[in-house]
Amino acid sequence: MKTNGNDKLMEKIVSLCKRRGFVFPGSEIYGGLAGTYDWGHFGVALKNNLKQSWWKKFVDARQDIYGIDAAIIMNPKVWEASGHVAGFLDPTPDGKQFNVMFKTQVGAGEEAVVSYLRPETAQGMFVNFKNTVDAFHPKLPFGMAQIGKAFRNEIAPRDFLFRQREFEQMEIEYFIRSEDWEKYFEYWKGEMLSWMEDIGLDMGKVHELEVPDAERAHYSKRTIDFEFDFPFGRKELFGLAYRTDFDLNTHKLEYIDEEKGEKIAPHVIEPSMGVDRAILSLLISVYAEDEKSGEVRSYLKFKPNIAPVIACVSPLLKNKPELVEYANTKIFAPLKSEFGRVMWDDNGNIGKRYRRQDEIGTPFCIVIDFDTLSDDTVTVRDRDTADQERIKVADIKKYISGKIQ
Repeated sequence: MKTNGNDKLMEKIVSLCKRRGFVFPGSEIYGGLAGTYDWGHFGVALKNNLKQSWWKKFVDARQDIYGIDAAIIMNPKVWEASGHVAGFLDPTPDGKQFNVMFKTQVGAGEEAVVSYLRPETAQGMFVNFKNTVDAFHPKLPFGMAQIGKAFRNEIAPRDFLFRQREFEQMEIEYFIRSEDWEKYFEYWKGEMLSWMEDIGLDMGKVHELEVPDAERAHYSKRTIDFEFDFPFGRKELFGLAYRTDFDLNTHKLEYIDEEKGEKIAPHVIEPSMGVDRAILSLLISVYAEDEKSGEVRSYLKFKPNIAPVIACVSPLLKNKPELVEYANTKIFAPLKSEFGRVMWDDNGNIGKRYRRQDEIGTPFCIVIDFDTLSDDTVTVRDRDTADQERIKVADIKKYISGKIQ
């Protein structure tokens, strides 16, 4: 069977992720488990950078969003009230309806109660609506934000990180007055698009799909899917839903609107973004190949603020103690202390180190050579262009800081 370019692109990305320590197949030494993946050192760093970017934009930089980290296992009455127990169904290949929530038991013996691993993070925010209002007394509009794991017993997980049984969500529930829903729906659409651009997605691959009435969730009056051109087709990336007052009414929760002097159930705009799909679409956006010195070079064009490693420090030769000592004490240690995301690499010749760092997506390689010992300058190589320049050791921190702003 022939493979097309898109198939090969996915193969290259999956291979790079394993080879360079981003993502590994779950439970691999025991044959794996479909729909599960383990995150390696650089994958964890990439995820953390992406989540921090999201949190900074949507929580820390605002005054109207309150963070929460709700429990994964909740009272089963939550899922009965929300409609998940009766209606969270997917058809099996033989056409039967199958509830994709993972069942578990809370307690032991006859006292055990059936519960579920949460299939979404939204309900953890809704059931804490009153707690948040009582603690912070926010005025409308305001929101709650959460980053956390969710679980779905997918019948056919597939396409690497796209459809998994365990995944991570970044969601906001933004509470508004009903008459303002169209204004805030458009506002949050713009905010989501802005963040996608911030992290480095190829915006030419991002498309908006107005979800028709028959395909929307039962709680939604309007939904937009942001789709992405994955190698395996145009598929859903993120979602934006107007959930009306369905959830707060379902849980019998109210809000005293002091401005109107009445009790209301606020309506909700929900921007929903998945960490795993965000990273998959980012990897597809930043993966690049070119030819250097007659060889094909693959590299990841991460923005410096998202890259798992911001800079790599290398002595030109690892068997020269004077170079190693200088590189370690005067450059690596100070940069590591300042930025954290700094790597030491003295394995193999300098060309191999460059190729390795290119595949990791490291924007800058700093090389300490014999000239460094006499003039306190180093070579800094740019990942994307492979151009090199000499800069003063005293200017390295300022140079990197300027790149990650």
